[in-house]
Amino acid sequence: MGKIFVEGIKIYAYHGCFKEEADIGTNFQVDVVLDSDLSKPAISDDINDAVNYQAVFTIIKEQMAIRSNLLEHVSKRIVDALFEEFSAVEKIKLKVSKLNVPLGGHIDNVAIQVECER
Repeated sequence: MGKIFVEGIKIYAYHGCFKEEADIGTNFQVDVVLDSDLSKPAISDDINDAVNYQAVFTIIKEQMAIRSNLLEHVSKRIVDALFEEFSAVEKIKLKVSKLNVPLGGHIDNVAIQVECER
């Protein structure tokens, strides 16, 4: 078993409960760790045996483009889509951070993190 890290994905999206967040949007960062058996791609050196990082990014980008009120909701969609696409992934650790949060003071970000297993 090994871990695949896809970190620092920056995406502009429109998640949030406030009208301004839906209208204006803000920056988000997504970090994901995928637990998978890496032995087959390590031996074959074939992308078809591996979890394709580009496909991981594409799934995250597509799910982030679908508006949600809550980070918990978009996170569940991302996890579900990743499990659906990659049968070799056994566990996912996902962190979604909202940057530049409009909470009336200086806050670098707010984030949620989920860990899910098949």
